[in-house]
Amino acid sequence: MTKRVLFCVLYLFILSGVCYSQNASREALFWDKLEDNTVQCRLCPRKCVIPQGTRGYCGVRINRNGKLFTLAYNNPVAVAIDPIEKKPFFHVLPGTGALSIAVAGCNLRCVFCQNWNISQKRPDETINYNITPQGIVDLAKKYKVPSIVFTYTEPTVFYEYMLDIAKLAKKYGLHTGMHTCGYINPVPLRKLLEYMDFVDVDLKSFSDKFYQELGNGAHLAPILETLKTIKKSGTHLEITTLVIPGKNDSEKEIRAMCEWIKDNLGADTPISFSRFFPQFKLKNIPPTPIETLKEAYSTAKSVGLEYVYIGNVPGIKEESTFCPHCGKILIKRFGYSILENNIVGGKCKFCGKKIDGVWK
Repeated sequence: MTKRVLFCVLYLFILSGVCYSQNASREALFWDKLEDNTVQCRLCPRKCVIPQGTRGYCGVRINRNGKLFTLAYNNPVAVAIDPIEKKPFFHVLPGTGALSIAVAGCNLRCVFCQNWNISQKRPDETINYNITPQGIVDLAKKYKVPSIVFTYTEPTVFYEYMLDIAKLAKKYGLHTGMHTCGYINPVPLRKLLEYMDFVDVDLKSFSDKFYQELGNGAHLAPILETLKTIKKSGTHLEITTLVIPGKNDSEKEIRAMCEWIKDNLGADTPISFSRFFPQFKLKNIPPTPIETLKEAYSTAKSVGLEYVYIGNVPGIKEESTFCPHCGKILIKRFGYSILENNIVGGKCKFCGKKIDGVWK
């Protein structure tokens, strides 16, 4: 049985043993009480001011009688075991499975969203499962996966659930990580990073205009601050950029982004240029040409970034990891499959160079 088939089987086993849940709620973290039973959320840069009986921009946090509650607790919309490479993480536990968790919702409204059918919904608009943080950890132990990853939607909007799961996971020796858009305020982020081993941030563009227009009023600056905060914390950081033709694929923008990464995060920060396919409200743009992705790859390497990848193109050599010192192949990939792994004890087995990441 191939790993991919095995992951699908485990997904079915998991869902067959879990009860459906109605909407769940508990008091939220990071908010202030204002006048007239109004509250202000402090979780993400939108800092929503929320009158009594209404919700914030994400649709997940609601003001009930002058208190802010989250509707995203114990009610994941997706629970699956995926290859860690699918997240995508290129420097984390290669070839292992990750228990992947999501609750409906997002604090962005990207018109090209790949998981729009759950990320652009509220938790009370989806069919969910009733699983406590302890239940999530028990599933990871039962299926013997080394990590739990918060993904598919935007983990920031189910912050309290994620934080409690991550705290428990640490007690059981499990790794935790998340794939995020990075739109979160520094204080809650720093608290979360105490329990996170690895984070992949979608750096969707290096243009504030892009975030304003395609992310519905978001801004670039807070995401850059998130990246710096993660790096400073010592949590392993990777970056993914979905390259969209005519939107964020100019050589000038990609070069500026890569130079910023090198100067602020370090040349050893892995970045993946992922191929765009028409989705959601952006179906009038064709898939990213392979040549465009290769040009982005070349630009990043020319700037001096050491670990550069091309994603969503199985079989391409640029999805593999090469040692920046001796040039030999470290991890040979074909899609989500690991064909060769030459990292031993976190180092290149050929020349001994230390390779940043989370390894066995």
